[in-house]
Amino acid sequence: MELETQIVGTVGLLLIVFTILAGILYLIPIPLWIAAWASNAYVGLLTLIGMRFRRVPPATVVTARISAVKAGLTIPINDLEAHFLAGGDVVRVVNAMISADKANIPMPFKRAAAIDLAGRDVLEAVQMSVLPKVIETPRITAVAKDGIQLIVNSRVTVRANIDRLVGGAGEETVIARVGEGMVSTIGSSATHKDVLENPDEISKHILEKGLDAGTAFEILSIDIADVDVGENIGAKLQIDQANADKQIAQAKAEERRAMAVALEQEMRARVIEAEAEVPKAMAEAFRHGNLGIMDYYRMKNVQADTTMRESIADSEDTPNKP
Repeated sequence: MELETQIVGTVGLLLIVFTILAGILYLIPIPLWIAAWASNAYVGLLTLIGMRFRRVPPATVVTARISAVKAGLTIPINDLEAHFLAGGDVVRVVNAMISADKANIPMPFKRAAAIDLAGRDVLEAVQMSVLPKVIETPRITAVAKDGIQLIVNSRVTVRANIDRLVGGAGEETVIARVGEGMVSTIGSSATHKDVLENPDEISKHILEKGLDAGTAFEILSIDIADVDVGENIGAKLQIDQANADKQIAQAKAEERRAMAVALEQEMRARVIEAEAEVPKAMAEAFRHGNLGIMDYYRMKNVQADTTMRESIADSEDTPNKP
């Protein structure tokens, strides 16, 4: 029993010692401290311990500092730690500064950190400063003065402007401005043939406007990749206008016809109304002696004779049925 008790006590003591050593090694990353010291990027033990308490991964910050020192850059450890706490990507910022230094592009840490915190890829921006990027615009439709539609596709070569990365507009603005310049240039052309003969005039006209002002890029060139002839918009508009005029004329004619029909019905109503007054007038003439009975019969005979003649005339005009 005593032996078992001693064994259990020894194992418990070893576990306690191991736990304490693990905690010390976690708070004091000795291998990382040795790596920084050996790389001439010394970082104090107290600084490493403070990073643990500030929830800053020492491996990320120290590795970035070692890379900077090996590349000949001096970046204070406090600046790297502060940038990480602000939500930035320390490794990407350091790599961007190293790339900029190799390309002889001035890139202080504050500028790189500001670009990174602004939400832009600072490493990609440096790469674009060295190797320009080609942006292909969507198919842009414009109409020349002769009414012919042209569909243009272009490629814009841009280079990142480090000084305007913070606060500068992005690729969408460049594409929109290039599209606006194409529509304006084609719209001011007398005929679509002028554009087809000299497509480079579009590029020259757009570049003269300085469309990269206020953007994070510098436009190097605008190359017209393809120009297609579309519809005859002018003729289509004239046809639509003619159809609209035709519909208006038909509507006015229908209005006049309806007024004529209404007027005819009104006149018939007046005739019927006047005919209704005839019996009253005859009765009044009989009472005053202005109309005799023989006169009345002669008038009826005339009416009957007229009706008979009209019936005979209608029967003669109608062809005989087999």
